[in-house]
Amino acid sequence: MKILVVVANPNRGSFCHAIGDAVIGTLKGNGHDVVYHDLYAEKFDPVLPAEEIPKDAQLDPVVRKHCGEAASADGIVIVHPDWWGQPPAILKGWVDRVLRQGVAYEFKAGDGGEGLPVGLLKARAAVVFNTSNTPHKRELEEFGDPLENLWKNCILNFCGVPAFHRCTYSVIITSTLEQRRAWLDDARRFASEVFPSAR
Repeated sequence: MKILVVVANPNRGSFCHAIGDAVIGTLKGNGHDVVYHDLYAEKFDPVLPAEEIPKDAQLDPVVRKHCGEAASADGIVIVHPDWWGQPPAILKGWVDRVLRQGVAYEFKAGDGGEGLPVGLLKARAAVVFNTSNTPHKRELEEFGDPLENLWKNCILNFCGVPAFHRCTYSVIITSTLEQRRAWLDDARRFASEVFPSAR
């Protein structure tokens, strides 16, 4: 399988990057082909220009490459911190520019005249790993876990990915080395369960 892995954290020494490295090692060990993007390291431009909005727009070569990779991926892994209940702006911009109409979704006419979305992504499963400094119980009780709804319902299911999985590791800022090692083991196990050995 071809798995697209996208990491969005400005600090190369972040736990997000440690998760990304661990998951990539697991995926490759399971015989999968990995396409990897570190959006900050690559200085991906998240700003969607007006001329790029139309479905038939001429795309920047970098964006066109990302679109092709997203469209052809059999699975998707996204790793990012929870910032204000949202992904970092660079990742939101990646979604805006890459998971675009004609690549990730299409509209068909509905009974009321509105366009009904049809997902186009080939990926059958997606995993989102988040890091957070908010305890999980508080995230659920006070904020309703906005990242779950965003990734599952507003983005990935909308784009046709039927199986969605998510793991959040918290509280990062007070975590011990032993906790982080256990979390990395958990991320490896989780990645292997969703994308088992291809051999």
